[in-house]
Amino acid sequence: MRPLGTIAHRVDEATGATRGKGKTRKWWIVTCEPHVAMRIRRNFVGGARGQGNEVILSDTDANAFELEWVRQRYPLDVVEDAATTFPAAVARYRARQAAIEEMHAPNYVPPLFELAIPAREYQRFAAEMAVRSGGLLLTDDLGLGKTISAIAAISAPGGCPVLVVTLTHLCRQWARELERFAPALRVHIANSGRAYPLDSVVMTQRVDGKRRVVKRGEAQIPDVLIMNYQKLAGWADELVRIGPKTVIWDEVQELRHSDTKKAEAARALREATVRCMGLSATPIYNYGSEIYNVIECIQPGALGTRLEFIDEWCSFSSVEGKEKVKDPEALRTYLLESGIMLRRRRKDVGRELPELSRIYHTVETDPAAIQAIEGDVAELARFILRREGERFDRMRAAGDLDGALRQATGLAKAKSVAGFVRMLVDGGERVVLYGWHHSVYGVWREELKDLGVAEYHGDVSIPAKEKAVADFREGRAKVFMISLRAGAGLDGLQFIGHTVVFGELDWSPGVHVQAEGRVHRDGQTEPVTAWYLVSEDGSDPVVQDVLGLKEWQRVGLVDGAAGESSLGSTSQADDVDRMRRLAEAFLKRRGLSL
Repeated sequence: MRPLGTIAHRVDEATGATRGKGKTRKWWIVTCEPHVAMRIRRNFVGGARGQGNEVILSDTDANAFELEWVRQRYPLDVVEDAATTFPAAVARYRARQAAIEEMHAPNYVPPLFELAIPAREYQRFAAEMAVRSGGLLLTDDLGLGKTISAIAAISAPGGCPVLVVTLTHLCRQWARELERFAPALRVHIANSGRAYPLDSVVMTQRVDGKRRVVKRGEAQIPDVLIMNYQKLAGWADELVRIGPKTVIWDEVQELRHSDTKKAEAARALREATVRCMGLSATPIYNYGSEIYNVIECIQPGALGTRLEFIDEWCSFSSVEGKEKVKDPEALRTYLLESGIMLRRRRKDVGRELPELSRIYHTVETDPAAIQAIEGDVAELARFILRREGERFDRMRAAGDLDGALRQATGLAKAKSVAGFVRMLVDGGERVVLYGWHHSVYGVWREELKDLGVAEYHGDVSIPAKEKAVADFREGRAKVFMISLRAGAGLDGLQFIGHTVVFGELDWSPGVHVQAEGRVHRDGQTEPVTAWYLVSEDGSDPVVQDVLGLKEWQRVGLVDGAAGESSLGSTSQADDVDRMRRLAEAFLKRRGLSL
């Protein structure tokens, strides 16, 4: 059969402000008969560009494989640069899928890894998948040992040197876990936001069962460099130059926003890295479209360009700049079958925990706390609802409204929350208490000071946080007061208590799930109860409603159970911005005019 067109390859080099920032784009250019172009566009719904007899597709291995399938029906010559790049892309895709299929065979047994404490079989499976695929998002249930899976992958041949990027309070925890499972590795924690020579730093290493400090000049660069996300941008150029073989993005939801310096640095660094793992049981905190930014930092191009991803998988909401995944469960299936993501629940690996119960309990509020800010908040609400002023001014007003009303809501119920916590402690419980505003912490601290309150939030230093955990563990404190977003990845609380209280709410259900996971994780022997203490006034009713939509996106994408939301309502309607809803609800409840 005569050729009906050609497949060529094109590279659009980065220019100007985008140079060196990972913005170079590569494309497959199909020039063919018009009826063939129509068929190709039909096959690549949302992913095809170009008009008439030209079809433009992003240069991904998956797109190359799909085009190879099209060629079986419509002969297309592979020309110019594509003569080498196209067959190579198809071969990579086939090899990758063959490796994934082999690992999912019923009799497959993952290899052993040289660790001081053997990894469990399912942890070895994740490590081997990361090694084979080169990039894996691991979203196992909280407490299943994603850190150990990553350390196993690090220990595989060719894994070092390694960069581990995590949250500030988890750097030392990572160093301790590396010392337990891979003690021979030389580890260094970055102590500055600016890069410095790594061939002369102090490192720790365990030799013959004893911890040893590797002195300056005694070794080359560390086997493992650990840093927090805040330092990543300052180290990016130096790290790209060094070229670590493996990068671990711990709590990878930190990269869910594409327009941050840390995300920009992460994408550039990933291009210079052979192997990458992203770890998080909650890789998105809000809308499902965040998963694109996360995947780009793990397996660049796996979902095509952002525009292709949005066209194919998302629908626009009226929330400014937000996209929702149309079918979270379908996207989840694609990520799993493509080997981009791996997700195991506790029941999948035979490590089920005692039951977790979520209880929403309405508490009394002090009306004076909200009345005190009524006038200012009402003006902000009217300004937002009338859409007055420039977009920046509206955004600032929305932030002011959010901050003022949520803080007032927290203060309005603060004493009731403290009383509820006291009741639990009097009943013999050790309580992990979550909040957000420092003014609210102040009320709780005063009301509960006789019980001993250990604090773990942004105003507390790393050593003080470690002391707080010790005080709670050893009984000097009966209440562990922690910020909603301060404890992701924190381990050890499951051995101390089994009761969690949310004295304030977050806009993101993923934050709540992470918070519950500090207690409901491996090692917990008792049923866990999570109390959500909510008010009927202020911001709580609207926050609960918004949580419903976001939880539908998160659960559907991660667990494949769309609609089975566990936080708030399951309504999928989200026709107005959350701040507009907050403004409308405030004015209506208080009988105020627009």
